[in-house]
Amino acid sequence: MKRLPSKPEIAQWLSEHEGRPAFHDISRAFGIKGAAKIDLKRMLAELEAEGLYEGRKKRRPRGEGLPPVGIIRVTGPDAQGDLLAEPADGEGDAPRILVIERKDQPALGAGDRVLAKLTQTEDGWHAHPIRKLQNGPRTVLGIYRAGSDFGRILPIDKGADLEFRVSTADARGAKDGELVEAEQTSPPRLGLPKARIVRRLGDPGAPRAVSLIAIHQHGIPDHFPDAVLAEADAAPADPGGKREDLRGLPLLTIDPSDARDHDDAVCAELAADGGFTVWVAIADVAAYVRPGSELDREARKRGNSSYFPDRVVPMLPDRLSGDLCSLHEGVDRPVLAVRMEVSAQGEKTGHRFVRGVMNSRASLTYEQAQAAFEGRLDAQTDPLAEGLSHLYAAWQATLKARAARQPLDLDLPERRIVLDEAGTVTSVAFKDRLDAHKVIEEFMVMANVAAAEELIARRSPLLFRVHEEPTIEKIEALREVAQGAGLVLAKGQVLQTRHLNKLLADAEGSEFDELINMATLRSMTQAYYAPENFGHFGLALRNYAHFTSPIRRYSDLIVHRALISAHKWGKDGLSDWDTEHLAETATQISETERRSMAAERDTTDRYLAAFMADRIGAVFRGRISGVARFGLFVKLDETGADGLVPIRSLGDEYFHHDADSQTLRGEKTGTVLGLGQRVEVKLAEAEAMTGGLLLELLEVEGAPMARARRGKGRGKGPVSRKGAAAKAGRIRRRRER
Repeated sequence: MKRLPSKPEIAQWLSEHEGRPAFHDISRAFGIKGAAKIDLKRMLAELEAEGLYEGRKKRRPRGEGLPPVGIIRVTGPDAQGDLLAEPADGEGDAPRILVIERKDQPALGAGDRVLAKLTQTEDGWHAHPIRKLQNGPRTVLGIYRAGSDFGRILPIDKGADLEFRVSTADARGAKDGELVEAEQTSPPRLGLPKARIVRRLGDPGAPRAVSLIAIHQHGIPDHFPDAVLAEADAAPADPGGKREDLRGLPLLTIDPSDARDHDDAVCAELAADGGFTVWVAIADVAAYVRPGSELDREARKRGNSSYFPDRVVPMLPDRLSGDLCSLHEGVDRPVLAVRMEVSAQGEKTGHRFVRGVMNSRASLTYEQAQAAFEGRLDAQTDPLAEGLSHLYAAWQATLKARAARQPLDLDLPERRIVLDEAGTVTSVAFKDRLDAHKVIEEFMVMANVAAAEELIARRSPLLFRVHEEPTIEKIEALREVAQGAGLVLAKGQVLQTRHLNKLLADAEGSEFDELINMATLRSMTQAYYAPENFGHFGLALRNYAHFTSPIRRYSDLIVHRALISAHKWGKDGLSDWDTEHLAETATQISETERRSMAAERDTTDRYLAAFMADRIGAVFRGRISGVARFGLFVKLDETGADGLVPIRSLGDEYFHHDADSQTLRGEKTGTVLGLGQRVEVKLAEAEAMTGGLLLELLEVEGAPMARARRGKGRGKGPVSRKGAAAKAGRIRRRRER
């Protein structure tokens, strides 16, 4: 008898063999005989429970029931928002299965395989998830291409290299050129891997399809279940409860010109001691979204709103986000508000939270507020001039405290993609950074600090916004970049934001300004939510919690509930379940935040590639923003888009990659290519479906790119253009992650 294989060895063997090998096939392959087969059966049972093995099963007769516990595959929400699934074996007359999700489980999406308890009710089959299984079938989003014998799926995912083969029976009637979601059914061997289509998503070239692709690709729920909508529609305009009357305060909102919801209002008044009294009032979302309600369950699952150039996928239905919880001008609205005393030096010296009712004096745009701050008043801002003047003066005072605190001072302009009514990109520009933006941001940060301090003082559970300091490895990488630019990030000291700000200040105005800002950003850890307080490194704050946007962030709703419970303002505060599952909630909403960021970034990349697709052959200026063994990344000045210059396109010579100095050095010509160098490139390829840009290097620092001639060197040969832009997108995405 041969040695009994381990579970990983069996799993590896299974992944290399198509279909569903029977028990005797596996035992024969490993030479297992006699009593050892009992142990093999046990391991196969464990692998099956983990979703890594499916033995041969009898075809389920039409109409036969399901087992009490089984593996299901989530197919996604239906038109009403109900999460549906089907048996994972996909055989027989598969019944419709309604998934009954638990609040404490990770969010489920199309393609997920779940071990579930299955029960039959009058409404049909229900699945109660036990646990989500890992390493299930791969889900792919792509374009279906019909064929005479079989079809193919061309993935749009930047991480996908292979096409997939689809039989006629597994095509589900998909038409040539349709966007489809499919599930891989076999591993790649000699030919293409097989897949079956599980959902047809329509025309990929339709207006505004770019964000729809990202929404489906990242599993962002974009339809509210009927029960959630019904609960929102039934919400009263006045939720009642005892409230402090704040309608006499000159509170107003300042938002982008296209904002539909207004969840924060501000005002400032002069204080007798030369300081200021600043009020920040936030929509009382907790009064409408009660713990354990359908609205609450859906909001927690979504975690946050997702923003795209052409649409918003909100955390809450429009009845709340755009109406009852929006602080519209001239309308009474329930709020949680904080009154903050700010000294003449800009320090917050005290605060008091209230649950009240307010009436907004005005809904201003950032541009209107900026003009008013500069003395250019219009009909709407003229009556508010004194209050706006006090607000601006209060912000100017905070600049003194900010200078002493030294939060990280990155200067990274934000791209703004402008679409026409059909969803076509008309321009790509950089958003203006106005003082009006900074005024609102500063007082939102101050209110968030006050919320964290208040709940800590009252010994209340809450979710902190945590941003830990960079790792030693990332700081060393930043130090290498700085040295390459002739700058210094000193060693031998406890890293503080002021050290990074010194580096940023030294680079300001130089040719390495943008490079150092980007490198500093990449050295940062990702912020997250946690019930424990580890501080916020980037803001240089010890206590920080999100309080100011409960319409679009579930974390803020938890903080609101904590404040309600701590002050005994009502029965709609933190529930026992909320408190017991804070850690799970923190993990859940941190994951949904990352999911939204990835979807938003992918959408921007695709829009940029689509915008530039008509400019193939055009020449652009840019700067080398990344160096890898496979090529160079260049950030274009005009749009801020990133493209890849493959190493094979640099000439017929071998390029040595030095990871420490972040350079490529040509073996024959001695050409050195490194971070921060100004370059001129030609756009060789733009793949809108993947967001990939392929570039050809023409000039470096004003001089033509030196290229070795073909000879006996270690040249890599010509670059293949087929699919190169798609691969460029995939490589860039790996680098960003």
